[in-house]
Amino acid sequence: MSAKPLLEIKNLKTYFDIKGGALSKKVGEVKAVDGVSFSVEEGEIVGIVGESGCGKSTTGKSILRLIEPTSGEVYFNGENILALTDEKVRKVRRDMQIIFQDPYASLNPRHKVGKIIGEPMLIHGIGDKQERKKRVEELLEKVGLRKEHANRYPHQFSGGQRQRIGIARALAVHPKLIICDEPVSALDVSVQSQILNLMESLKDEFKLTYVFIAHDLSVVKHISDRVGVMYLGKMVELASSDALYEEPKHPYTKALLSSVPIPDPDLKSERTILKGDVPSPSNPPTGCTFHTRCPNAMDICKTTVPAWQEVEPNHRVACHLFNQNDEKGII
Repeated sequence: MSAKPLLEIKNLKTYFDIKGGALSKKVGEVKAVDGVSFSVEEGEIVGIVGESGCGKSTTGKSILRLIEPTSGEVYFNGENILALTDEKVRKVRRDMQIIFQDPYASLNPRHKVGKIIGEPMLIHGIGDKQERKKRVEELLEKVGLRKEHANRYPHQFSGGQRQRIGIARALAVHPKLIICDEPVSALDVSVQSQILNLMESLKDEFKLTYVFIAHDLSVVKHISDRVGVMYLGKMVELASSDALYEEPKHPYTKALLSSVPIPDPDLKSERTILKGDVPSPSNPPTGCTFHTRCPNAMDICKTTVPAWQEVEPNHRVACHLFNQNDEKGII
């Protein structure tokens, strides 16, 4: 691994104003992302998982400034892109691309596939018309389609094929980092494995780095080197894929993993059922945001935000159960 990470996020926060009344004044805010910190090494795949509404997708879009963060730092190749002007951000975006969750909604239905894939190259001034056309045909074949598909419209393809087009578009400008925003969640299970295998082979061929966002724990385990778990806008655990799945630390991670079905009718796992519903991100609980549902909650959890700390080599957790400075100790 390189000495300096390709991507480093420090205390990233993205809040959305809640407005009400006749004058539409600010009456509150939704803390979609609330102090997330992690890094991604070059050539690595970091997965981000969590329940719907935990802030995974907002984190990914905030990293690219598709959604403007409220505060924090995002370093890409050592440069804080949140401090750049719009013009400089546009240049950096050539190295940072995204694959969206819904392949149909992310493709312009009025444009042919050739124009859709070639447009990023046109925007960034890559090649002439003939070179772009040749590159489009090469990319279509790389993602498992045929070059004559460049003359068709998005509605003429299946969901899996449309996602392949989305992948080809992301690759068009030779990026270093790709944010994958639940790229297989809208696809059939049989197609999911094909797309995941394609993404893995493309990663090696094009020397890519992925941030892979998903809610399917088995999918993330299959593709990721490290996995981060989010709850209510915060990262609660981050570890290597093997360590996280074999020995989870945070009570929320344990509950998530216990819900994964085991494909063997003779084996039964002990399911951890969390009490209550996920609190509203517009009014999160004080202290540890998970304490209202945690089976191991202590008094300190209600008042004090747990530190984001390394409890084992390359294994970070935000939980008072592992706070060595806490007089309460470990339960």
